[in-house]
Amino acid sequence: MSDTDEKIEIESITSPNHVQRVNKAKFIAMRDALLPVLPTEPPGMSVAEAKAALLPNLSQERFPGGEKAGWWLKAVQLDQEAKGVIERGGKAPVRLFRTGR
Repeated sequence: MSDTDEKIEIESITSPNHVQRVNKAKFIAMRDALLPVLPTEPPGMSVAEAKAALLPNLSQERFPGGEKAGWWLKAVQLDQEAKGVIERGGKAPVRLFRTGR
């Protein structure tokens, strides 16, 4: 199986006990682009700010021109929230920060 076909199970903080199978390489590429740009303390940064900050570092092979980056950002956000790696800070709009876990 090539890395473009390999799947990974992800969780969602909004749907406990539900897992979804997604492309592992794209998930890891987005996670590795997102986590370093997030601050480590609340209130964090908005999702739009996070997307703007990660796009320059995002794999062009996996996401040419940032294609579908928003969907994958949300998938990683919800999974990493479910795992306690990132949290939401403050009130709307959603602001994200790393927990250090």
